[in-house]
This record gives sequence, C-alpha cells and structure tokens, in this order.
Amino acid sequence: MNVIWIISDTFRKDHLGCYGNNWIRTPALDALAVKSVCFARHYAADFPTMPARADFYTGRWTGSFMRWEPMPRDQTTIARVLVRKGFHTVAVVDTPFYLRNNMNYDHSFRTFIEVVGQEYWLRGLGDDTRASWRSELDRYAPQSFMKAMNWLERHYKEDFFLYIDVWDPHEPWDAPNYYTELYMPDYDGEVVEPIYARWQDVPGFKEEKVKKAHACYCGECTMVDTWIGYFLRKVENMGLMEKTSIIFTTDHGFCFGEHGGYFGKLMRARPSTTPYWFDTGNRWTRSPLWEEIAACPLFIYMPRIRPGLYHGLTSAVDIMPTVLDILGQEIPRSVEGRSLLPAMRELSTKGREFVVTTHPFSNPRQVIRSVDGQERETEGSDTTITTKEWSLLYHPEPGQSWLYHLPSDPKQEKNVIEGHPDVARELHQMLVKFMHDTNLPAELRDPRMKLIP
Repeated sequence: MNVIWIISDTFRKDHLGCYGNNWIRTPALDALAVKSVCFARHYAADFPTMPARADFYTGRWTGSFMRWEPMPRDQTTIARVLVRKGFHTVAVVDTPFYLRNNMNYDHSFRTFIEVVGQEYWLRGLGDDTRASWRSELDRYAPQSFMKAMNWLERHYKEDFFLYIDVWDPHEPWDAPNYYTELYMPDYDGEVVEPIYARWQDVPGFKEEKVKKAHACYCGECTMVDTWIGYFLRKVENMGLMEKTSIIFTTDHGFCFGEHGGYFGKLMRARPSTTPYWFDTGNRWTRSPLWEEIAACPLFIYMPRIRPGLYHGLTSAVDIMPTVLDILGQEIPRSVEGRSLLPAMRELSTKGREFVVTTHPFSNPRQVIRSVDGQERETEGSDTTITTKEWSLLYHPEPGQSWLYHLPSDPKQEKNVIEGHPDVARELHQMLVKFMHDTNLPAELRDPRMKLIP
C-alpha cells in the first residue's frame, strides 16, 4: 500500500461541493470524496501554517511545546518512521516556510522538491516574479502537481509516501482571470490583499473589495481542484488506485466578512491597508478561531474501504497515525492522535468527546513568531473547544469567551454564554484537562485555569 497526502492551504470546508456547496466548482475533489470516507466534523489542531504542519508531521498537539519554529531533529515524524521502514518518502511543496530560516521540515524525506516563488510575494517581490507568467502552468500549484506527476512517472512501482503541499488558495489570490470570472464575470483584474481586520475599521476600504477578494479566492479553489483532477487522472492511468490511499485536507480556513466584517484569519490591533508581512511593528489582538477557520475538510480514499460519511469529531493530529495504520506500521508512543482507520471501517465508531483548536499558547504582551515567522507582540492566544453540539471560543481575559450552540446557530451569530454558564464551564474543564494532558508549562496553563464570562 502507498499513501498520497494532499494539503491545500486555507481551503475552506464549506467551499467544497462534497460538504454542501452548490455554486463553487470543485468537481475533481467532489469525485474523490464520493469514493472516500468523508469526515463531517474534522478540526484544525494548532494554528496557523507551520504549527499545523508540525501537527501533521508528529501527530501531536505541538502548540503546547512549540511555536512557529524549526522542527526539532529529535522529534519522531511521519517521514522519519516511514523512511526507516523502506518507503520512498517524498515531499513536493510550494508553501514557502519549509526550508526558510533552517526550519528543517525536509528532515527524513528521501526526496524533497520545493517549488520556489511563493516566498517572493512575502518579500514584496511578487510583481517582479509574476511578470514572467505566460500561462496557467507558471502558477505554483500547477507546477507542484506537475512535479509530483513527474516524480510518479519514475517511481510509481516503488512503495512510497508522497506528501504534496500547495499554498493555494492562500493569498495572494491571483489565479488566471478566467477562474475568477466564473464567480465575478466583470472582474477587473485587481488582486486584493487581506487586511487582517474588520474591513469597516480601515478608512476607505469598501465591502466590494472583500467580495472581489472572495471571488478571486473561489477562483483559486477551482484552479487547485483542476490540477488535483489532472494529478488524480495520472494516478489512475498508472494503475495506482488499487494500491494507494489518498488523503485531502487543509490546515485552516479564512473569513471573508463574516462575524461583523472580519477579513482574515488573525486580527491586527491597528487596522491598516499595509500588508501584514510588512507591518512588523503592529501586534496581534483578539483573534477568535471561528468555524470558518477551525472546521476543515478531510476525506480519505482507501482501496476496498466502503465510501461513507463519518460524523464523529476528529482532529488534525489524527491524520499522521492514520497514515501509519494504513501502511501497517506501528504508531509511536509519542503520538497523541488516534488512527481513523477503525472509523473508516465502521462509521458508527465513536469519535472524540471534544477537539481543541488553538494558536500556540501565549500570554498577553509576549512576543512570538506567528503567521509568517515574524516576531510580533500578541494580546494572548485564542483557543476553541468544540463538542458535538457546542463551541467555546475561549480567551483568558474576562468577558472575552463566547459560547455557541452549533446545531441551532452554525454561523456562530449568537453568543449564549450567559444563558448556559454550566455548559461553558464544562467545555472549559475540557480545556483544563487538555492542558494537563499535553504538559503545557505552568506559566501558560495557570492564566487559563479559570473561565471568566
């Protein structure tokens, strides 16, 4: 058995047809989902980009002991386990943080292929690099899938673990215009940068820009889906579908004007049109992890496993042990996630009692690396605790924790913490248990031992 694990950064769950969307075009992923076990209640663990990858690599809630930092060489990672068992471990990535600043995320991959270019946008060189684009294939996600296909042509008869990580549909949202025109026929070509704030708080910023940005984002979702479709046809043509499991997921989502105009995935204390990667003197303020950000798509195709929909709660830390289980490998004792293979075989298998989605833990006025690896002051990390019915958006500051009843309020529009204080306290105690179980240091744990509505 082989495994192909595809990560598409910032791909919102509710933008896929297989999760109920009926207007965004994702036919390739929807077709894969029909053949897969689709997980209805899957959630991010640590947030954002590289903390999430640390979870993927280790099967652990790394936010309790890591932040945005290099992968320690002594960590037991999925590639480290599999390369020792004789699998050809290969990664094809264009997400731009795997190698920058000695991040060490190529460790134990026998083959590591980086598609360079996305980092130029972060360094303010986007116009220079993108000026040379002549066709869709010049974009980074298409290049990544082409390189993955080229690698398979040479190695498809080997036992392999192929890990593909594309940054699209992460901003900048600059797919070919014809993709955006599917969702905004009169699109004028403007690439809107997210402001990471409420759009109403930025002078001169209009809601029309958020709508344009969303149309561009939807275009990128369709572009990614298109190239996944090309890639999967190649996998089929090589006869790999009968001996290869395929996983699709993301790290987190994004807000496009929901929750009072929230446009981003974190909030800046001083809203500005200056791109956040240049705005190093600013600080991160309260940044709740709403469903749009925390709820993630996950579906897993495995030969001879009946397709279906699993309703139990699952976490991003569960994917790594699932891969090892699929490949018949022993799961290391350090892993905190649970294999999802039993749930795939029997959809009535009980899920988690709760899941935790969190920024790497930090206290107010701490300076940490987040989002793009830049050091910025924070007003304290946000954490979301989710159960079958409830979602507690927790913050240690008084009055900053919010409770939502998801079955009756899936868009999280009505905070009901005052009417259900016992439920809020119960979810908070789940967080307390989580902090103890993951050995969160006392200086981070103690300020979170109380819930002050």
